[in-house]
Amino acid sequence: MDAVFGSSLPVFIGLTLLVFGGCGYLTGQALAEGWKPVGMVFAYSLMMGLGDRFLVFALFGGPLLHLPGFVVHAAAILGITWVSYRMALAHRMVSQYPWLYERSGPFDWREKIGARIAG
Repeated sequence: MDAVFGSSLPVFIGLTLLVFGGCGYLTGQALAEGWKPVGMVFAYSLMMGLGDRFLVFALFGGPLLHLPGFVVHAAAILGITWVSYRMALAHRMVSQYPWLYERSGPFDWREKIGARIAG
């Protein structure tokens, strides 16, 4: 397990999922509320992955330059950030434009029937 994560499982759960995952959750919401493009989710997740890798090294003695560990940690952070971004964006679209859109799931919205503007 250490060969894949580059750290122990408790460190992955505690630091990556709880601490950086929480940061990713808040980052995704902030990006969606500010109407930022989805590319920003990837950029910020990559930076949080670098910070996570450094703290695994500095606090828990894990290897600093461990590509598989970085990929796994950054992918977990990216997943949490992207889910948060899509949920917040769907909520924003439906609440800001209730006459045009309705929810079609936790991550998506659809145009209301009959809401098309004649043009």
